[in-house]
Amino acid sequence: MAKTRRAIDRASRVWVIVGLALGATFAGFPVVWMISSSFKKNSEIFAYPPSLLTDGFSADAYLSILTDPEKLRFFANSYLVALSVTALTLVVAVLAAYAFSRYEFAGRKSLNLIILSVQAVPPITLLIPFFSLIVTLRLYNTYQGLILTYMVFTLPYAIIMMTAYFNTLSKELDEAAKIDGANPLKILTRVILPISVPAMVSVGTYTFMIAWNEYLFALTLTRTTDMRTVPIGIQLLMGQMSYEWNEMMAMSVLGAIPILLLFLFFQRYFIGGLTAGGIKN
Repeated sequence: MAKTRRAIDRASRVWVIVGLALGATFAGFPVVWMISSSFKKNSEIFAYPPSLLTDGFSADAYLSILTDPEKLRFFANSYLVALSVTALTLVVAVLAAYAFSRYEFAGRKSLNLIILSVQAVPPITLLIPFFSLIVTLRLYNTYQGLILTYMVFTLPYAIIMMTAYFNTLSKELDEAAKIDGANPLKILTRVILPISVPAMVSVGTYTFMIAWNEYLFALTLTRTTDMRTVPIGIQLLMGQMSYEWNEMMAMSVLGAIPILLLFLFFQRYFIGGLTAGGIKN
């Protein structure tokens, strides 16, 4: 009976490993193929039979992107917009979350409901209203227009996450700081924020990802090439007469690097921030 049980356990582990291997292959193969295609010549992309490796290894696609000021501008725009959105979102979210977590005030529940409602609205339904608003405010084809638009979609999640995290922190910390003469701003900056790094990294990473990868509003709210971001830059490689597939793959690889680095360096904080909101001291 014991031997049968061990045999069943071993067989179960084998099937779990096989299933995980198949899942990893299914998820990872498109990425591997993208990287492989970025080092091929454009004429080899649809060669038959297809091959993952090529004898004509070439970095021409990367050199074409990294030596072209217009294409480098796409990356500069994405970094400027994504970093600005991340910084502003964190500042506003931290202040709002601290107020929601530590104070009772008129309209608190109504504001919470509004924030949750905004989070539930599909972004595409707001495309035309936002376009009209941005044009009316004379922010069309500007960094400010993109930044403010993205913040509308990143702030609700950021406030919800930071509020949940602050709720896990004992209010005795605030009371002890008050006894020492600290005002609310000092309590927030010197007591609460230093122990809120996991949540802030988690929210910041999520916000950066949203702003970096966003396509629809970046396409609608900008007009000139010098204002385009990386997702639009990839789309612009689809010409009327030909598609630069290898450059599209190379730009996609370069565009994925910032997100990959964020997860590699901040993975511990990111996971901690996601799970902290569900734990109550």
